[in-house]
Amino acid sequence: MASQVRMDLLEKSESVTCLGQTFGNDDERREHFRRLLRARLADPEFRATPGFPGGSDDDIVKMSDPPYYTACPNPFIRDWISADTTDEPHAPYIRAPLAVDVTVGKTDPLYKAHGYHTKVPHQAIVPSILHYTKPGDLILDGFGGSGMTGVAAVFCAVAPAGYKRSVDRQFTDAGRDAPEWGTRRAIINDLSPAASFIAANYITPLDIDAFEKSAEKLLHDLRAEIGWMYESGAQRIEYTVWSEVFTCPDCTGRINFYRDAKDDDDGRILAKFPCPHCSAELNKDRLERVFESTADPATGEIWRRVKFEPVLVSVATPNGRVERELTSEDHALLARIDALPLSAEVPTRRFPIERMSHGSRIAPKGFTHVHHFYLPRAREALAVLWRLSTSEPNERVRKMLLFAVEQTIWGFSVLNRYSPTHFSQVNRNLNGVYYIASQHAECSPWYNLEGKFSRLVSAFRSFAPKSREIFVTVGTAANLPAPTNSIDYVFTDPPFGENIYYADLNFLVEAWHGVITAASAEAIVDSAKEKDLPWYEGAMQACFAEYFRVLKPGRWMTVVFSNSRASVWNAIQVALQQAGFVVAEVTALDKTQGSYRQVTSANAVKQDLVVSCYKPNGGLEDRFETRGLTDDTAWDFIRTHLKNLAVIKRNNFEGMEMVAERDARRLFDRMVAWFVRHNTPVPLSSAEFQAGLAERFPERDGMYFLPNQIDEYDKARMKAGDPPQRDLFVDDERTAIDWLTDFLKAKPSTYQELHPDFTQKTGAGWRKHELKPELLRLLDENFLKFDGNGPVPSQIHAYLSSNWKELRNLEKDDIQLVEKARNRWFVPDPNKQQDVEARREKALLREFDVYKAHKGKKMREIRLEVMRVGFKAAWAAKDYRTIIDVSAKVPDEVWQEDERLMMLHSMAETRLEAER
Repeated sequence: MASQVRMDLLEKSESVTCLGQTFGNDDERREHFRRLLRARLADPEFRATPGFPGGSDDDIVKMSDPPYYTACPNPFIRDWISADTTDEPHAPYIRAPLAVDVTVGKTDPLYKAHGYHTKVPHQAIVPSILHYTKPGDLILDGFGGSGMTGVAAVFCAVAPAGYKRSVDRQFTDAGRDAPEWGTRRAIINDLSPAASFIAANYITPLDIDAFEKSAEKLLHDLRAEIGWMYESGAQRIEYTVWSEVFTCPDCTGRINFYRDAKDDDDGRILAKFPCPHCSAELNKDRLERVFESTADPATGEIWRRVKFEPVLVSVATPNGRVERELTSEDHALLARIDALPLSAEVPTRRFPIERMSHGSRIAPKGFTHVHHFYLPRAREALAVLWRLSTSEPNERVRKMLLFAVEQTIWGFSVLNRYSPTHFSQVNRNLNGVYYIASQHAECSPWYNLEGKFSRLVSAFRSFAPKSREIFVTVGTAANLPAPTNSIDYVFTDPPFGENIYYADLNFLVEAWHGVITAASAEAIVDSAKEKDLPWYEGAMQACFAEYFRVLKPGRWMTVVFSNSRASVWNAIQVALQQAGFVVAEVTALDKTQGSYRQVTSANAVKQDLVVSCYKPNGGLEDRFETRGLTDDTAWDFIRTHLKNLAVIKRNNFEGMEMVAERDARRLFDRMVAWFVRHNTPVPLSSAEFQAGLAERFPERDGMYFLPNQIDEYDKARMKAGDPPQRDLFVDDERTAIDWLTDFLKAKPSTYQELHPDFTQKTGAGWRKHELKPELLRLLDENFLKFDGNGPVPSQIHAYLSSNWKELRNLEKDDIQLVEKARNRWFVPDPNKQQDVEARREKALLREFDVYKAHKGKKMREIRLEVMRVGFKAAWAAKDYRTIIDVSAKVPDEVWQEDERLMMLHSMAETRLEAER
């Protein structure tokens, strides 16, 4: 298995075995597969593969290292997977979700070896890989980004002993067996060639000594060629500060932003400052930009852009770095450089401004092409760096030099902001956006790279992959080059909504490589590309459906979610469930920022969540096909689901937490989603489900278990002491009912006793378009009140006799007990619950008829419970048009911010489309 692709790059004379073939050395291996790759690139059908990047054959081949990495869909992956001929006996695979919250910092040197817009630290991924896989298993990340999943897979084999002991202890403390360390295989896919290049360099074996020598030579050769550009007398220039130029709106006087808006005491830019000409109070919003027209160095045409002028240079002295004003010699040097022609290595591609959400930030300032983003000296320095790196004779070292040098592509550009209070001016661009500040630090290559090279050497000397077990490919996650049922585990961190426009941001780097992301296939929300939330949900569903196809039955997928909008969170959940996955656990990547409900509410704060979901095994699906739509099918799903849920979840303080997925309502939601996905009516009402759940499964602390799980929970519960508490964030009618249920189960109360707590709980955080119901209405519709007639209900009797000494040991019809119990609200037992639920749904459906008949402007406030019950009834009646029509009568966020409504809306659209 692993030996199929083992190789050693340290000795070129050593033979290499790859995909069943033996080569005299690694260069022979590479050239052989490059010939095969070129042949595939000549096939128009191959180039028509969804997500295929833009670029010439030469540029794609130059960027690639086949068969392990191709800067296009990797045509060798299927051969690699089929080459695994290991004949291992089939062992039953049973895993509960990894129900632990993970806190990992982002200061690890390996993590920081290359910056990318977003990425999960590899040390946060390692525990999941160890939990869900064994050595030799095949892992997939279809949104691989900079390759941290691949790094984590390698880390399972090369992690230092101290780290292994720490993780072993984490596993044993959680009651699990110590993990199996060792090599895992992985496929890393991303739509972006720039991201794939980073990923491939992270996980490819490297002769670190050869790289270190080549890096030193690179900087030496660079100084010999362009060192004069960064010399001021006998001093070496570290960076030059440029300031944007404006005019005063009152007197039209010229304003040098850095000089005139700067606080002379600490160098900070003032929010308000006086005009140096007329003393008018100014702020940046009042200033008028000055534009200058020059000849475009690429086309010779007139190029109009905002005006910058140099204001400071930082020079190296025996006493340290010193900032000073420019001299006449400095200005002469800049003029000499400005007269140089444009180097051939500098890309001159035009940005796709019309299809970029960031286009409005850069085009009005005159930055429309890649070469516009560099001042003449920085442009020439980067061109020489690129040429010297690509001329390195050692292929692997050449790729690693580019891995380092491409990090200056943003750092050398006008996107690099100057900060007078920051200790370094390197890579000071604003993350996730093309933002051209009014102060720019133009750094020298040595100031930028010397520290970077030394840190890379240190990081990769301690992280040294020994074999090639990771394949990297470029393309859409909706079309993966892997056979059906071939993947053992998926870990993925997909783009979420409109957080980051990856294709746009990668354009600047990819232009230097000559291979460009196929932005049309990017799964994001982006108005400039006419991609709204429903489009995004459909794109994510296609990707998750592909994950579902390639994942083995009964296996797991971990999805990292990071977005502050509830509608995007719901789109992800709906896409997962429509693809066929069942969500089993949601935990935090860093729990210091808030609870699960706070994160997923309409008024959410930003938080990274880890969603654990599984592909149901074939047995459940086979039984459904045989049995059809029956109550037994619903309970079969619940038994299968409970088997896949964590029994115990511990927090960081050794206590126990609620396993939210074992809550009755959450179980009902998962069951409903499963039936909706199979396009069948739900066989049980909510009340019937809850009554059947109580009959069939043991309950503890508001959670339901399989009989063979209950002993494990009871033992842990006795050891923990305090029961786990449900963290309930009330933001709509449904969660208000859940809160009342918990409250009244523990304390049957009168209206007067309930009202203060209820008012406080439903204060801040209520959903924008949700009507806030009166407490009395909620009680009437969902609970029962003891009116004093007949014996006191058992629930009230138990509460009163436990909390009032004088009421203990009294009969249920005792006058004193009856008086104390009168007018107290309580939770119906399962048998009566069905009657209450039926009465409530009938009333809600009458109100839904009002929604259906509404005409005119959109309803601004509604009851989500009315929408939920009405949509459910319409789905059961296959009245898909009603779901779509009522959705159109309310603001989009009403149904987009509710998982159940969004799922039924999406499925209704799919059914109507199929009927056309």
